[in-house]
Amino acid sequence: MTSAFASASASGSGSGSGSLPGDPPIRVLIVDDQMMVREGFSVLLNAMPGIEVVGEAVDGRQAIAKVAALRPDVVLMDIRMPELNGIEATREIVAADADAKVLVLTTFDLDEYVYQALRAGASGFLLKDASARQLADGVRVVAAGEALLAPTVTKRLINEFAKLAEAPRPPALARVGDLTERETEVLVLIAQGRSNAEIASHLVVAESTIKTHVSRILVKLGLRDRTQAAVFAYEARLVTPS
Repeated sequence: MTSAFASASASGSGSGSGSLPGDPPIRVLIVDDQMMVREGFSVLLNAMPGIEVVGEAVDGRQAIAKVAALRPDVVLMDIRMPELNGIEATREIVAADADAKVLVLTTFDLDEYVYQALRAGASGFLLKDASARQLADGVRVVAAGEALLAPTVTKRLINEFAKLAEAPRPPALARVGDLTERETEVLVLIAQGRSNAEIASHLVVAESTIKTHVSRILVKLGLRDRTQAAVFAYEARLVTPS
């Protein structure tokens, strides 16, 4: 089985990993309590075509305020910070703006952080030792609306989902019955890490048709993006970790 959330890899092979000439730059807010980390990421990203760092924040509280003021396209979010950690800040940011995209960056790849960050609404997860290109491609992937997980944490997340097999199924997951057979099929393929183009090729339909299916899936299940759709598919046991 394809690894979860591999639809857009850190190497930039996924759909939406780049921007078209003439497009406005992707506006990024960097959130980290360490000044050297913020400055380092800022230098790296500003050197990349099509990306502009528009601000920095030192903790979760400041991040929430700056997101509201600056409206960045992508928030690079550290997890362990004073005042308010990155997971809680992510939860508040996406609750205030359903279109907000958060890419979590951390030195920690423990199961609890990966799972909690995605449940909070993060669109992706990268470790801080990612290369400059991986970081830039990750920003582009998340800005394009795809899900992203660093290869080093994908296996850990799958193991976390495997634990759900022994847990009671939450009542809210009964909503999966609202999906048509084709929508359920598309949801499974999303959870397997396939992009819209790959799903369209697999099902032999137009990519625009898949985009319509994805939109309907999100509306019916009350989800904000593909990342939450993939998490939902695992929790509903439509996909079995292997």
